[in-house]
Amino acid sequence: MYGERFWERLWRSAGIQFVVLSIIASVIYGGQPKLGSSPHDLVSFYDGDRTRILIAAIFFCLAFLNLMWFGAALRSALHDAGQGGWGAAATASSAATAAFLFVLMMLGTGLAVTGSATVAFMSGLNDVHWAGFVILCFPLAMFVMSSAFGLWRAGVISNRFFGVGVAVVVLTLLGGTTWARNGFWAPDGMYSHLIAPVLANVWIAVVSGLLTRGASTTRGAAGSVG
Repeated sequence: MYGERFWERLWRSAGIQFVVLSIIASVIYGGQPKLGSSPHDLVSFYDGDRTRILIAAIFFCLAFLNLMWFGAALRSALHDAGQGGWGAAATASSAATAAFLFVLMMLGTGLAVTGSATVAFMSGLNDVHWAGFVILCFPLAMFVMSSAFGLWRAGVISNRFFGVGVAVVVLTLLGGTTWARNGFWAPDGMYSHLIAPVLANVWIAVVSGLLTRGASTTRGAAGSVG
């Protein structure tokens, strides 16, 4: 019984672990060169900071694994609450988000490994990396949506909390429209790579905490009855 309780809490808290590990990885990774950066800036980052990028990749990949675990835990919670459809959406969207993040991280580590040998190739993949952040907003928004609608339909969260979730979905989706050539609404602008993901990550951490607390309450009640 103790082992089952431990694993359930661990999986449900994986959303918090995902956010914490992502923050640690982002701090280690540092500021990626912007779109159209000069060869000097690209080489300085990917070649000069090679060790730092590779260390950050380990934390990023651990974070992505925790995201998939949290998706599975959310799916299980929604299925138990009679919302299997939203649970399936949570599984699919968390897997898609994690897979997309794995690919983006692979681009960064690949550039760090190749070093300064192919600057033109490095510049192209760096731009693709930024474009990936824009596309990422769609599966990420779906994951937020599956948790918000599923938990609301199950009666786990209030109407006000649900309204916040809908707002986060809309704001995350807006990140998928940031195709300006430069500035705030560009792929490397503030909205797509900072504001939209931060809002989604805060939602994931809060929902993860809610599910973890719910698991503890349920287990505690079951133990009292026994």
